[in-house]
Amino acid sequence: MTNKATPATGHRQIVLELNELCPSLLDRLIGEDLLPHFAALRSESEVWVTRPDVDDDTLLEPWIQWYSVHTGLPFDEHRVFHLTDGARAGHRDVFRMLLDAGRSVIDFGSMNVAPFADPDGVFIADPWSEDGRSHPGAFDVYARFVSENVREYSNAGRAMSAADYLRFLGFMVSHGLSVETVRAILAQLASEKLRESRLSWKRVMLLDRLNFDVFRAAWKKRKPDFATFFSNSVAHVQHSYWRHMDPAAFAVKPGPGEMALYRHAVRDAYVAMDRLVGGFRALAARHDATLIFATALSQQPFLRYEDKGGQNFYRLHDVDAFLREAGIAYREASPTMTHQYMLECGDAAGARAARKRLEQYTDCEGRQVFGFPAIESAPGALYFGCQISRPVDEDEQIRDGGRNRAVDFASLFYRIDALKSGRHHPDGCLWIANGNPRVHERRASILDILPTQLALAGIAVPEGLAGKPLLEHAAG
Repeated sequence: MTNKATPATGHRQIVLELNELCPSLLDRLIGEDLLPHFAALRSESEVWVTRPDVDDDTLLEPWIQWYSVHTGLPFDEHRVFHLTDGARAGHRDVFRMLLDAGRSVIDFGSMNVAPFADPDGVFIADPWSEDGRSHPGAFDVYARFVSENVREYSNAGRAMSAADYLRFLGFMVSHGLSVETVRAILAQLASEKLRESRLSWKRVMLLDRLNFDVFRAAWKKRKPDFATFFSNSVAHVQHSYWRHMDPAAFAVKPGPGEMALYRHAVRDAYVAMDRLVGGFRALAARHDATLIFATALSQQPFLRYEDKGGQNFYRLHDVDAFLREAGIAYREASPTMTHQYMLECGDAAGARAARKRLEQYTDCEGRQVFGFPAIESAPGALYFGCQISRPVDEDEQIRDGGRNRAVDFASLFYRIDALKSGRHHPDGCLWIANGNPRVHERRASILDILPTQLALAGIAVPEGLAGKPLLEHAAG
């Protein structure tokens, strides 16, 4: 393979898209000497706290905010509201701008990005994408394995086959699997077997290790001009276990058993991410790349349902079996985030019919079981999910009004084993390791990130974008 030469006027960039890490928690844990690699990265970086491109809390979602980061467009212009809408929206993003300028690119799981095929690059879709095709196609084995585990991690009835694991292992052995990662996997499995099965929550951090091994191998082989690496592990842990880190903020207190298991979950997730940052710092130093760390947004305690026992999430045991039994016509059903699914129904009439049928399911209080987003997706697509958030009794029934019958709730749904504890916060992190350490008091917009990346690459920033290159501002 012939690599495209990095232009003399540009800089190689590795962008760590570490979703929803919190500026305040980073400061605290760095102060406690728990994050040496984050501390070192900050000491060599220009540092900003970022603000989002929206004021409406309902739009403060990572699949919206990351799309704004990648395109430089605010939501009011791009109107991408759903997790899977980015692939079909058609806006030029940072990846296409760089490709059009002759640069080589790796996109390793960035959220809500449309696929591309660069002969010298790599594209791996985010795990929630309904179109998981990768480039080169050899990465499909990896991407599909990761996607299945991310989407169905809570569903014991959706175990992957031995053949799936063997294909995945074969891919990993030939794509960078490290001895350190193998040791970590074996230690994790032993802790679940010998100590406590619920320690399986830590597997999310093993996924980061696997992702880093594959990314590092791809980077060394291709030495691209620009690469992104997305991780959702800390965001996931914060959503689930913030109340265990800070029980005083919540009315629903975890019991002693939960506290023993999850008290340090958020801290441990940051420590694991710190180890990953150390690997990226070493990789960037060896290949003379500028390391950029961004979070798009962050989190804070989620207290809205505390007076009702906290917000529970319920998922279908088998979405395909349920839809068939309900008589709903569809082409494909894809799990997205937490309790939500996306149906491809073929056309708008099919989506309307599917919604009408789902609306016929009501709970014991007469409320609809399934909820739908305020903004529709593309014609023919339907997002839906169980909107019951209260605790549900084991023998509770729901009503199927379409067939005038009662159905056991537990026969259709299972509860995800964690109350929602974290919600989104508008503050984000942006650190650019350019060797000119400085903490900026003025907040940057997430819309400034794309122009800054283009400027670092020596590429003219398109006219009409709201954001501006931050390093030019800093120099001024």
